[in-house]
Amino acid sequence: MKLDHARIFLVLGAVSALTSVVLGAVTAHALSGTPVGAQSWFQTALQYHQFHALGLLAVGLIAARSISGWIVASGWLMAVGIVLFSGNLYLRSLADFHVLHAATPFGGGAFMLAWLALAIGVARDHR
Repeated sequence: MKLDHARIFLVLGAVSALTSVVLGAVTAHALSGTPVGAQSWFQTALQYHQFHALGLLAVGLIAARSISGWIVASGWLMAVGIVLFSGNLYLRSLADFHVLHAATPFGGGAFMLAWLALAIGVARDHR
């Protein structure tokens, strides 16, 4: 059975966008008494999470028209980036959990590679 990558990335993008809105709404007041650094980490995580949720939706729409290994890689790299980058910053800001802080740059790298893979995938599309 062939995986429907377009559907997977559209669902991941929609769920990711929903999650980012819920996190933003729930913590809007909860972070008011926390240190400014924690608030900054959270806002950075939220911004990148929301931006890449939209990126996942775009990848899903592109994959529905033209599936390629580059496009698929882009979607998975965005998903990994959200978990490693935003997820880690959420943990640092909300739970004061810093053990995995070294994973954050790998998430940022995954974001960069995701956009590069998307560009290559679209550029190489011969339709």
